[in-house]
Amino acid sequence: MIDAKLLPLQRRLLAAPARLLVARGIGADEISIAGFCLGLLIVPALWLGQYHTALVILALNRLADGLDGAVARQVGPTDRGAFLDICLDFLFYALLPLGFALADPAQNALYAALLIASFVGTGSSFLAFAAIAAKRGETTKAYPHKGIAYLGGLTEGAETIAIFALMCLFPAGFPLLALLFALACALTTFVRWRMGWQAFTMLKTEKDL
Repeated sequence: MIDAKLLPLQRRLLAAPARLLVARGIGADEISIAGFCLGLLIVPALWLGQYHTALVILALNRLADGLDGAVARQVGPTDRGAFLDICLDFLFYALLPLGFALADPAQNALYAALLIASFVGTGSSFLAFAAIAAKRGETTKAYPHKGIAYLGGLTEGAETIAIFALMCLFPAGFPLLALLFALACALTTFVRWRMGWQAFTMLKTEKDL
């Protein structure tokens, strides 16, 4: 919901670090892979109840996710990089609920499953829209520098990271936070279905005319 407003600030903050990485010959794909490998550690950290460590891992993973894009903009983005970035992001989002489920299966497993299921809805609607929009040559004006057509919604990246941070800070509240965010993701999914249905129906009608 607020990603488009935060992106200009993010780009300004990460431009200088990105230049240093480019000068040292570190590419965007390397940053993406390194950030994801680090992000994998969030599962054992949560499983062992090391919630503050998990919060640090979350922050570093998201920093890498921002830096890979900043580096790509300086050296030239690639389709491979965009593909890698979105694949790793979506898998990482499922790791945190998994970690909480392992930490306390009796209390957290059901809510973790609900949250992951809601991510399937947001992720599939997001990617389905991007795939069809790309075939039709469509882009998203609010996200002109994204590697794919980017469909926003109530629960975007910023909101997801914020709720993840709250879960790490207040682990006892995971069931409630997961339930509330799963409902918000469900609403996002329905809104995206409606937006995609309307957008592609309009395009088809205009093409037929």
